Amino acid sequence: MSSKKNNFLVQGSILAIAGILTRVIGIIYRIPLNNILGDGISAYTIAYDIYSLFLLISSLSLPLAVSKIVAARMATGQVKNAAKTLKGAMVIAVAIGLTVSVCVYLFADKLAGLWKFPSASLALKILAPALFIMCILGVLRGFFQGLGSMIPTAISQIFEQIVNAVVSVLGAYLMFRAGDGIGKTIEYSAAGGTMGTLAGAGAALLFVIFVYMVYRRNFNRMMRRDKTHAEESYVDLGKVLVVTIFPVLLSTTIYNISSILDSAIYGNIMTKVFGFTEAQYSPYWSIYSGHYRLLTTAPIAIASALSSAVVPSLIRSVTVGDYRLLKNKIGSSVKLTTIIAIPCGVGLSVLAEPFITLLFGRGSLHSDDVLLMRLAVFVVIGYSFSTITNSILQGINKMKLPVIHSAIALGAHLFILAGLQLLKTDVYGVAIADILFSVTVCILNSAAIKRHTGYRQEITKTFILPLISAVIMGAGSFLAYTGMNRLMALVSKSHLLTVAVPVLLAVIAAVIIYGALLMVFKVLSEEEIKMFPAGGRIAGILKKVRLL
Repeated sequence: MSSKKNNFLVQGSILAIAGILTRVIGIIYRIPLNNILGDGISAYTIAYDIYSLFLLISSLSLPLAVSKIVAARMATGQVKNAAKTLKGAMVIAVAIGLTVSVCVYLFADKLAGLWKFPSASLALKILAPALFIMCILGVLRGFFQGLGSMIPTAISQIFEQIVNAVVSVLGAYLMFRAGDGIGKTIEYSAAGGTMGTLAGAGAALLFVIFVYMVYRRNFNRMMRRDKTHAEESYVDLGKVLVVTIFPVLLSTTIYNISSILDSAIYGNIMTKVFGFTEAQYSPYWSIYSGHYRLLTTAPIAIASALSSAVVPSLIRSVTVGDYRLLKNKIGSSVKLTTIIAIPCGVGLSVLAEPFITLLFGRGSLHSDDVLLMRLAVFVVIGYSFSTITNSILQGINKMKLPVIHSAIALGAHLFILAGLQLLKTDVYGVAIADILFSVTVCILNSAAIKRHTGYRQEITKTFILPLISAVIMGAGSFLAYTGMNRLMALVSKSHLLTVAVPVLLAVIAAVIIYGALLMVFKVLSEEEIKMFPAGGRIAGILKKVRLL
């Protein structure tokens, strides 16, 4: 499925665009979902946190591990061994997925109690079968990524999110009504909201299976042309899979588990140290998990998408011994990540108040909500950069280093988080501890990449100029919002319009200002622009307006 001129930035951009769309859909449907759930949003997010923990353990390492092995085999023309990798990984996925799903379902009550959010139990039981589905889906997505195509993953993610959005809102509404009559609106509405995750995963799996069935004829033709004499046995491939999956699993789990453990630490300290009830502290956790984390993870998803493309691409360069191209790919992936993450973080921080007001209204904790969002710039840049550097280390076969670095950062994170919580910093302490975690990983990863590849990070066009552009962009977008907000207040009595129209104008102004400044400062060359989807057309337009 990959062309001869396969370019990892094009593939990464495709997946990044899909990531943006899915996050936009996610933010849009969470608005009515939040309104339906009310206080039940805490039960919903806690159930999802626990689900995410077991998703990390069971399947999130599979796409990366499978893509890594398939890419290495395809780089040397071993198509039959790539096919065997798919079959072997599928057996492992079925075994792991089934075991984890059953365990989570059976122990849902105890897990919810451990997090001090017992109302999340029913929602967790509904999420349990999705763990099995995601294991199978992860293997198929990893297989296509290893072949060099991100399109099946990208389209399936969009399809998954659309189904998720529709079913989540509908399920939450119907279950809220069902629970209202028996005094269990929180438990039932949260459970209804999680139905969308299960339905979306099932829909995505069906789509990817369909794509595989269509592609199988072409792949079988490639296998018949494969003249590889040294076919690997399933036993040998199984060993390779386990050896590859284990460090990826450890790295992915340790890196992502901090946000999941945050809720457990927060709930236990609020309950056992300060004596608060779930009803007292859950509203604060709602603004952190339902608002702050929802918005800040949207731009971070772009770095995650690019990471999925960069690993198999780096593996191919390492396999064929092209280290000059390897360094170029590292530089391009880091640069693309930063020029997207920096303005996204700045924009969320500068326009925190209008974003929160537009999306979630002015609740009782509005000022806390806005102040928390001001920290977005730090967490978005930190996690985006640490995510891409993790993948770079995995792509150059330094699998243990992300594990070690994430473990060091996690230890420091948990210690700082517990200390901040004991000082009654509430959810602000959680956000600060998250930022310190990502910064620690960034520092350790950057030093390791330089040590093992000789790559020297370019600073000016990768960090300084994008940051200067983003600061100017932030000021311009804030002025655009303020001016239009005052104008709309004079001509419209609708509170929604006085916020929505200025926010839209501010976002448009931000995109134009930042894009123009990147061209003025020559952050991106014509060659780099042409590496993106429709890059040639974009370059042509920029030349006509003399920005390139």
